[in-house]
Amino acid sequence: MNLSSADDIRPDVPTADFLSADFPAPQALDDLDPAGPGRFFNRELSWIGFNWRVLEEAENPRVPLLERLRFLSISASNLDEFYTVRVAGLRELAMAGNTTPSIDGLTPAEQLRQIDAEARDLMFRQQSVLKCLLDEMAAQDIHVLTRAAITDEADLDYLRETFLNDVFPVLSPLAIDPAHPFPFIPNEGLALALQLERTSDKRALRALLPVPSQVDRFVALPTDGGARRWVPLEELCLLFLDRLFPGYRLKASCIFRVLRDSDLEVEEEAEDLVREFEVALKRRRRGEVVRMKLSAGAPEKLKTLITEELHITEREVVEVDGLIGIGDLKTLVTDDRPDLLWPAFAPRIPERVQDHDGDMFAAIRQKDMLLHHPYETFDMVVRFLKQAATDPDVVAIKQTLYRTSKNSPIVDALCEAAEDGKSVTALVELKARFDEAANIRQSRRLERAGAHVVYGFTTLKTHAKVSVVVRREGQRLVTYSHFGTGNYHPVTARIYTDLSLFTCNPALGRDASKLFNYVGGYAEPLGLENLALSPDGLKTRLLELIAAEAAHARAGRPGEIWAKMNSLIEEDVIDALYAASRDGVRISLVIRGICGLRPGVAGLSENIRVKSIVGRFLEHSRIVCFGNGHALPWRGARVFFSSADWMGRNLTRRVETLVEAVNPTVKAQIMEQIMAANLADVASSWTMGPDGRFTRAALPEDGRAFSCHRFFMENPSLSGRGSAGADDVPQLTHSDD
Repeated sequence: MNLSSADDIRPDVPTADFLSADFPAPQALDDLDPAGPGRFFNRELSWIGFNWRVLEEAENPRVPLLERLRFLSISASNLDEFYTVRVAGLRELAMAGNTTPSIDGLTPAEQLRQIDAEARDLMFRQQSVLKCLLDEMAAQDIHVLTRAAITDEADLDYLRETFLNDVFPVLSPLAIDPAHPFPFIPNEGLALALQLERTSDKRALRALLPVPSQVDRFVALPTDGGARRWVPLEELCLLFLDRLFPGYRLKASCIFRVLRDSDLEVEEEAEDLVREFEVALKRRRRGEVVRMKLSAGAPEKLKTLITEELHITEREVVEVDGLIGIGDLKTLVTDDRPDLLWPAFAPRIPERVQDHDGDMFAAIRQKDMLLHHPYETFDMVVRFLKQAATDPDVVAIKQTLYRTSKNSPIVDALCEAAEDGKSVTALVELKARFDEAANIRQSRRLERAGAHVVYGFTTLKTHAKVSVVVRREGQRLVTYSHFGTGNYHPVTARIYTDLSLFTCNPALGRDASKLFNYVGGYAEPLGLENLALSPDGLKTRLLELIAAEAAHARAGRPGEIWAKMNSLIEEDVIDALYAASRDGVRISLVIRGICGLRPGVAGLSENIRVKSIVGRFLEHSRIVCFGNGHALPWRGARVFFSSADWMGRNLTRRVETLVEAVNPTVKAQIMEQIMAANLADVASSWTMGPDGRFTRAALPEDGRAFSCHRFFMENPSLSGRGSAGADDVPQLTHSDD
């Protein structure tokens, strides 16, 4: 089942304009028990469906060529991570004989079978898309060359020098015989397997050549003008194999890449959490192989050797007719061909901050300010903390760090503040998947600067995004707070859509302080005035709000919910939405990735519709709006944003925040701009059917379709307007190509 391939595009699909169009007619699913597990769609297959949508953007002719290559690379990297974590976990359950079904009724073994079939189709399609892209790139004078295509002597001389100077010193050719056991290949490790023959006596030699990850995967050949030529590193190694194995000739070869179980297990009562994670990271490198990609047509003896030595079965091997390690193609997306990239975009600086000559505290004192990243620059978050670090009136800074950049300006600011004698508390989450090592390094650096570093709970991830700055103003202390939906990561903030609320609202300041006291000192956060926190209160608050909307509908008043998030899979929340739908609540959902809810099913979810937006920016903000007895949008609605997706892990096993927007301008910006534009989007939208399939929205005949991404790039937002005022903020319109 291809969950969202380009072949699904049909002119008769329901419109993706959820803002102005009515709900589609519900469908009857005769074999669906509305009380049985079939009311849910499988999480893993839904995730693969999302990755089909990502891959389809690599086929979308409306997307610039090198951006399409980037989408292809992302789809491959996504699939690798999926195998090293999700599939690895299911594999362990199945091997242990666990038959406990997921909420949709599938056992681990049944899920693995369906995942394998769908993932193989996806990998086959990736190679097909790559071939098409390489042809289009060649037409633009960008070439990825095999060693057979390199015949020019000048090119050979250049590559020989590059190989000897920049590659040869890092290579470790390894013979395989009783004296040389099969070497360890790390997670995501790429290696050449070789059958060689000694020229003097025709003696056979089998060998491995690990392809070093410390060297760029693609080597650039010198060119003139706009032409670009690249040689994969493995092709370069094969081209000069005689320098590695003098006196031997190559008889046969293949290339393979392994993915290992990368899920971390940490002792709950670790005395030293940092040391425990450092050990766990080493274990990750040595996890069991869960998938191996092998070049198609590999010699049978080499294939047998590799699979036996890696202790993997035939079903864990994928033979690839094409490039192995497609995720590495992202390095070919360079800035020197702007004609093949998205048009340049510069994030806006909020006018209100400019009105106050860059003084963040003055801008926030004027009134609450909501920034919408990446359209409004994340530099304002960095400026907020840098200003706090150097301001002599600031006495304390508290900061959560889940993911951040390698050379983080936020960590720089915290270190500067601590070295200046300010009280700095950094809540570093060590369990941020695949960023654990970076977070350990940052925590060591903060400790050296004199900051108080807190690692939170061993059993809960702290996923909340909160900053607190306490400043002495006259005879009192004023708390400035920042609440976000995204990580404090300046690099990903350029492409992730997220919300940042800056406020000096005393109630929110007190709630934020209670959050830090809870995570740092286990002090139960009693009497929260605005925030709802998981694992104890956030899910309850959501269920109460959904139930309240259903009560309005039962009483004959309009009931409506708009929500946007990355993933929706939590069983109780989905059932609450189903119940609200049956009561007459109209529910419009924008779910980027995983969705376990089946929309548009007669008698179950006929008042629920679901869409997914996949485009230039990665939709990451989590928002929910409740009509509160009226149709949306209206000024009396209840509007919230959150760090949490509606998943079991976020609502029960993480520290997360749900913040209610109380400032009228902030509420209007979230509801009437951000949510309305997402609901109105057609250009980058897919609609979900009751069977879990996503279908790309049909474009108007003139090719013009509303794009929320373009709207946000071209138009100012409400909250940061300052003296410019909000009168010139347009309705949902943007320019056309």
